[in-house]
Amino acid sequence: MRKMCLDVVHELARRDKRVFFIGSDLGIGTLQKFKEEMPERFFMEGISEANLIGMAAGLAMEGKIPYVNTIATFITRRCFEQVVVDLGLHNLNVRLLGNGGGLVYAPLGPTHEAIEDIAIMRAIPNMTVIAPADANEMRRAMLQSLDHKGPMYIRIAKGGDPIVTTDNIPFKIGKALVMRHGLDALIITTGITLNNGLEAAGRLEQEGIKASVVHVPTIKPLDHEAILRHAKEVPVIVTIEEHSILGGLGGAVAEIVSEANFPTPKKFKRLGIPDVFAEQYGSQAGLMKGFGITTDNIVVTIRNLSKTKAPSGKLIEPQLIKE
Repeated sequence: MRKMCLDVVHELARRDKRVFFIGSDLGIGTLQKFKEEMPERFFMEGISEANLIGMAAGLAMEGKIPYVNTIATFITRRCFEQVVVDLGLHNLNVRLLGNGGGLVYAPLGPTHEAIEDIAIMRAIPNMTVIAPADANEMRRAMLQSLDHKGPMYIRIAKGGDPIVTTDNIPFKIGKALVMRHGLDALIITTGITLNNGLEAAGRLEQEGIKASVVHVPTIKPLDHEAILRHAKEVPVIVTIEEHSILGGLGGAVAEIVSEANFPTPKKFKRLGIPDVFAEQYGSQAGLMKGFGITTDNIVVTIRNLSKTKAPSGKLIEPQLIKE
């Protein structure tokens, strides 16, 4: 996904002279061809994220479209004030590419785990927040980023994630994508958890529970109409994200569902990282499993909320995995 993202930045720069690239401390060779072809539009500024945002803001004010690429925690936590004041307040056309959203940097511990980046960016007026499911969706999102008005935060996963989206379901910034339809439950996903949502829906159908899967690659602006339309049809709603349950996808969906005043009550559950820092180092997959960001946990949660029993009669509770 990261390679696709940067490849598209290069592609956009070739076709549009307004496109600039600004990096912090990327590896040697990153976008080397971009640097060789267009050195006047390529900047590697070192570990000085606040300066990166200031540079990008200045370029955007001159009509350029800067793509700023660094680790997600550095681009959200470290230079929050610059992002708010320099970009959000002036509604500038700057694209923030956050590498390693979620638990990607699990081997480096909590300082590098971007578990609240979506919540941070959601809170900034004018900011658009995108979390693609796979490399193909990243390409579609990046191509649309060129002409989008205002600042954008684009969350980049680890790379090598399964390809689960296709061009048959058109991507459009601000629109949710209906991946599967059912009337017993609604699974709402963002980022790489789409794969878990689709797997869970397939397993639940074998048990007689038909679930819709609505994928939300654009978390802000949120597609209220699509979410409410599908939420209205079902008694059970589950969100899943590789992010804190505070302020991310689940929180955003809870806000609009709670204000919808449906005539019949809904059972609702957010799956994600609870209000804690990870106590363990390890792999992204290991921590996701430990926090219950898994296909198994979606199945068990919907099964329980639907008041149906597992074929085995057992409930599977998520547990932290020791590595």
